[in-house]
Formats: sequence, structure tokens, C-alpha cells
Amino acid sequence: MARIEAFGITDVGKKRKHNEDAYALDPAEGFFVVADGMGGHAAGEVAAKITVETIGEFIAATRQKEEATWPFKYNHELDFNSNRLAVAIEKANERVMAAVAAQPWLKGMGTTVVAGLLNEKILSLAHVGDSRAYLFRDGELSRLTDDHSWVHEQVAAGILTEEEAKTHPLKNVVTRALGGGPSVSPDLREMEFKKGDGFLFCSDGLTTMLSDEEIRDSVAASQDADAETLCQNLVDLANEKGGVDNITVVFVRIEDRSAGPDSAD
Repeated sequence: MARIEAFGITDVGKKRKHNEDAYALDPAEGFFVVADGMGGHAAGEVAAKITVETIGEFIAATRQKEEATWPFKYNHELDFNSNRLAVAIEKANERVMAAVAAQPWLKGMGTTVVAGLLNEKILSLAHVGDSRAYLFRDGELSRLTDDHSWVHEQVAAGILTEEEAKTHPLKNVVTRALGGGPSVSPDLREMEFKKGDGFLFCSDGLTTMLSDEEIRDSVAASQDADAETLCQNLVDLANEKGGVDNITVVFVRIEDRSAGPDSAD
């Protein structure tokens, strides 16, 4: 496992009464997750909480590579950690759906999720919805996830520009979420990391308030600070810009790779 520094923070923002975001991090396990719940009467809070807890429990229960007794379809083209995340998200979706079935007042609730899992050299990443993951490397910020949202699909099709998407009345409509059906297909990707990399996981309460350039500049300005200060600076900036939604930020800084002294170069 790589040596890392990590911190997470969630804030209700300036306009909402309830915080329907949830997050968890386990630096020893190299595990990080952010969920952004949706649904009235604080039901989104329930969906996000179920999701974060379920994924965390599954990751903790699958530390050993027990592929022989794997209870679900195993994709041998992907790293073990990617399989763990994919199944954990499906299990979380099942639990969200079961909660709705048992408690009709929760009908319509759902949640996004973005989750990462590190081994010695690879970050496995999974997401559903419009919560995002970014890589901060050598002063540049790269988006690692594509929003599952109506406006993103319109931008990808060339119908809307990025600028038009930011102010579009349907900008908060997600096209994929946990709680939307019996199965959910997370997008999965894997990438090699190196010493000095920073990974940012966040809900759209950050990204609707701040452009990628503003996020990059804030992270760059906080590079010499600890992860807690960096996260707090991002939340403060989003609130200064209006804070119209709950804001959740998890930042992970790779301090060293454990695979050997030359592996991070």
C-alpha cells in the first residue's frame, strides 16, 4: 500500500437545511467514497448513508483475494480492487432499493457515488452520477470521471457548450443513480499513480460553484498545506461563491509508493 495523507469534509452549504451528502475514508485500506443523495424529506440522506456504509462494509470484508469464493461475476480483465468496487456499488444499490420497498415514504430517493481504492501502484475508480474524481499532478488538474447527467450528454453530443451547461435549468438532472432500478452499472477505470499525485473526490456542490480552473488554483495554492486545510479552503470557496448545495470534498495525497524506491519516478 502506498503511503498517503487523506482528509474529508462535508458542509451543508448556504441554502440547504439538510446535508444529504455522505463520505467515508480509510487511509489504511486506501479506500475513499463520496455520495450525494437525492429525494425529498431528507430521503437522500438515507440513500447516501446506506451507500457509503454498504460499500465500506464490503471493502472491509474482501481484503483477501478470495476469487475462488467470489459470490458475483468476476471480471478478470480488471484489478481485484476494481471488482471489489463494482460489486460493492451493486450491493449498495440493492440495499437502497430494499429500503424503498420497505418504507414507501422513501420512494424516489437515490444517490450518486464516486469511490476509489488504492493498491501499491494503481487507483481503481468507480462512479455513478455526477459526483467527480480529479487528479492533481504537476500543477495540472485532470477530470477522471464523466458526469452521468443530461447536460453532460448534450455537451458530448455537441448540442450544448460547457458554458451553456453550467446555467441550464436541467443541469442537476442525473441519468444514472443508485436507487433507480434493480441494477446499476458503475463506470470503472484504473490508473497508475506516482509520488506527489493528489486525488480529489467531490459532490457537485463543489463543481457547480467552482470551475475546474478555480479548483486547480485552490489546490495549487494549498499544495504546501495539509489535506485538511486544502479541503477546508475548497469548501470555503464554494460557500463564498453561493454554496447552493451541500459540499463534500475528500483529498488524497500520495506521499510514497511502497513498490520500491524507483517506482514513483
